[in-house]
Amino acid sequence: MSSDPRQTSPEARKVRRKIETLSSTLSLPTVRRALGVLEGEHSSSRLGGNNDPMSTRDYTFEDEARLIDWKASAKLGHPMVIDRERLVTSRVHLLLDNGLEMEGRTSSGESAIEVASNAMCMFAALSARRHDRISLVFGDSKNIIRKPFKGGLAQFEQAIDNGVGGEQRPPRNFEALLAYARTLNDKGSLVVIATDEHALSQDNLHSLRLIAAMHPLMLIDVATLNPFKKIPFGEITDGLNGRRIPAFLISEQSANAVDTHRRYLTAQLQEHLKASGTTLIRAVSSEDMFSQFIHLVSVTLKQTSFASFGPSSTVAGGMA
Repeated sequence: MSSDPRQTSPEARKVRRKIETLSSTLSLPTVRRALGVLEGEHSSSRLGGNNDPMSTRDYTFEDEARLIDWKASAKLGHPMVIDRERLVTSRVHLLLDNGLEMEGRTSSGESAIEVASNAMCMFAALSARRHDRISLVFGDSKNIIRKPFKGGLAQFEQAIDNGVGGEQRPPRNFEALLAYARTLNDKGSLVVIATDEHALSQDNLHSLRLIAAMHPLMLIDVATLNPFKKIPFGEITDGLNGRRIPAFLISEQSANAVDTHRRYLTAQLQEHLKASGTTLIRAVSSEDMFSQFIHLVSVTLKQTSFASFGPSSTVAGGMA
């Protein structure tokens, strides 16, 4: 990835525009439901939920029909709505692996850090609409940097692009990033961790279980390209020493062996994470991440008997 955050790949910029469109087209009730099915919740004094009733008011065209209080409506002769207390976490922690290894490329030509950054923008877009407090954390072998901020998606995009830009980054320290997540004391707040597939190992599973015991946890796992497959762009080189992959190693047999091994490791990881209640999104590109996120939320909403994305999200869904 270029040191200039504005010089991102066309694929990453395309998905970033989709995220911006999605955040503006989804209705606020849909945004609340979308995040609510992914996070832990507790009572608040905010309106717009399904908890204790707080007030009664006239129905407006922006309200959902299920909120109508039919008894009060029949008594007063026009539709009335009960505003109920909303269950919220009020804070979302977005932890991004910012190590040198995240400059590795994916099969789409994007860097892993670009895909991970777009995943964070996806969560920030919904959280900002709901006025949650967003804590953005960058981690590598030298620093753990937390950037709390206020504002909308545009401000978040600027913060994350500036955070991953600049001079060459030091190597990763994924365990240190997980150790930071274990220190978060606001139980029930949503934690999202983004890294690539090479950072995850059996040694990390215990830390992930401890985090998941305290927080709803989502793990974004970016899959880098298979070094033994032919690619339509440039040449494959070693990220540390710059050496090219020998041509005789680039074969279908070698590529299939790597793909099989990676699928096996991913299946193992999914099994362990599922047991702890952690949600895993393994993406090969920003486009893949975006599609999987929309699918995950849609399926979860359907399973929990909520309404799925309505007509307001047709544009975003059509772009996936």
